Amino acid sequence: MSKIPSVEICLSYLAEENCPNKVIDHCMAVETLALKIAMRITQDEGILTLVSRAALLHDIGRSQTHGPEHAIIGADILRKRGLDERIILIVERHLGAGILASEARDIGLPYRNMIPETLAEKIVAHADNLITEKNQAPARWTLALVAARERSKGHEKQAARIEILHRELSELASIDLDEIR
Repeated sequence: MSKIPSVEICLSYLAEENCPNKVIDHCMAVETLALKIAMRITQDEGILTLVSRAALLHDIGRSQTHGPEHAIIGADILRKRGLDERIILIVERHLGAGILASEARDIGLPYRNMIPETLAEKIVAHADNLITEKNQAPARWTLALVAARERSKGHEKQAARIEILHRELSELASIDLDEIR
């Protein structure tokens, strides 16, 4: 039977996998923002719990690599631990605003759709977009900064998808997500 771990168990998984402290700090900051976004959209305890636990675990694959494959590695780690498939899919689909199967193949990932589909998947992916590291500590970015960063790397499609995701979640939350701190 698949499981949804407690916050404490999630943090212990990160430690057991030897995630660097800055990754754990980032995951905790993403969880905080993701829950703020989620609570503006829904009061469904099931969704809030999924958002919390997946946000805490979304970068567990960074224990092995900081490349884009960390999402696949993280999903595999959690699958081996018997976690709920919904959490696993959130972890696998959290990169940017998702990656199309054809794009995944182009960057050396398995050929599969990694676009966030559920509300929880979208919230965690976008909270991760909006939390970055500044001077080794998590920092809150705006949509404009995130999109500009993606465009500066030549990732125009990813920037556009992030903007669309931001607008979608802002509409559901009845507030521009840039205003949520």
